[in-house]
Amino acid sequence: MIYRTARDWRQAREKRVLLFGMSGLGKTHISNLLRAEGSWFHYSVDYRIGTRYMGEHIADNFKREAMKVPLLRELLMTDSVHITSNITFDNLAPLSTYLGKPGDPARGGVAFAEYLRRQEQHRLAEIAALGDTPAFVERAHSLYGYPNFVCDSGGSICEVVDPEAADDPLLRLLGDTLLLVWIKGSESHRAELIRRFDRAPKPIYYQPAFLHRVWTAYLAEQGLPEDRVDPDMFLRFAYARLLDHRQPRYQAMARRGLTLTAEEVAGVQTAADFTDLIARALEAQARPA
Repeated sequence: MIYRTARDWRQAREKRVLLFGMSGLGKTHISNLLRAEGSWFHYSVDYRIGTRYMGEHIADNFKREAMKVPLLRELLMTDSVHITSNITFDNLAPLSTYLGKPGDPARGGVAFAEYLRRQEQHRLAEIAALGDTPAFVERAHSLYGYPNFVCDSGGSICEVVDPEAADDPLLRLLGDTLLLVWIKGSESHRAELIRRFDRAPKPIYYQPAFLHRVWTAYLAEQGLPEDRVDPDMFLRFAYARLLDHRQPRYQAMARRGLTLTAEEVAGVQTAADFTDLIARALEAQARPA
């Protein structure tokens, strides 16, 4: 780790952390709080994916839908209108909408083959956006003068690296640049995440082997062809299994850094609180078992 002790962390003139874990446990809450404090640069991996690496895919999908409307088609063909994504740190809907949900087109689904194509686009984009992190650390400091840096990673970071491999190049790059911090949820958090997801299922990136496994299992359980699947019902079916799939992957990643609980993170109100929380975690990690 780039900070071995609480003293190293507290005395560091440049504090750099990468937050990871399931969406909904506090990564963006902490990142927004630190950014608002004024001396922290907030690098959102999902925002980078949706702008730099998938922006054209997203805009083209909007245009594809617009071309189905005669008036909009005519305006697009004559360059009379401009269609673009208005993605922000707080509104990543254009990215998730493009990623989509597999299943019945009449219920908003996309064909599974097309879904796989978009999943692969996201995988490559996430790897690239994570790989950009060190350059943004330097850019934040040299261009904007920020001494501190927080990387707000997507929940799927554990799917695009090999957490068990000591020589995973992307994890090594990130670990050499930032302190990796897992925000870990409890069983009660798990239940709440599932309840929240059931109310509003959202598109997610899945590791290919896991996706094929749960898709095949769902088709067999429901006895349905691919184009008759209710997209939201499939996502609900996959989500709890996804939590169980990701937990050991996050845990393996955390061996390279620190673990904070979601309860601890929820209590952070200021940048100073966050500094203290990281220092306490480093002290606890240094104590003999």
